[in-house]
Amino acid sequence: MSCWKTGDGKRNVNDTRWVLDASALLALLRSEPGGEVVADLFPHVVISSVNLSEVVAKLAEHGMPDQAIRSAFADLQLDVVDFDTEAALTAGFLRPATRSQGLSFGDRACLALAWARGTAAVTSDRSWLGLLPQVNVRVIR
Repeated sequence: MSCWKTGDGKRNVNDTRWVLDASALLALLRSEPGGEVVADLFPHVVISSVNLSEVVAKLAEHGMPDQAIRSAFADLQLDVVDFDTEAALTAGFLRPATRSQGLSFGDRACLALAWARGTAAVTSDRSWLGLLPQVNVRVIR
């Protein structure tokens, strides 16, 4: 899989339709249910650096060697969006609205990026549905 890029090698932000949560990317990488849904969304996906870190942590925790993890991400050619000040503010502001459902910092980072890009968040977590009217959510399973 590869991400579509413009002629100058940069992704056209307007072509981003999906922001992956860690759970969605893990489903793809582990060939879990819903992984095929995530595969079909490529090349129009991005992921927050926070969620990428979560995925790396899970894979490493389950014994995947560092080089294999790096290779998997190189093969995907994911567009990783840095977690900047604005993202930090938005994720923090989302805490009161998401606390009742127990959403993590990583969950809020994904939602903040989807909100900022005006696109949908992709997750395996059904509790996100209808939680934030300003963010579309696609559940993969």
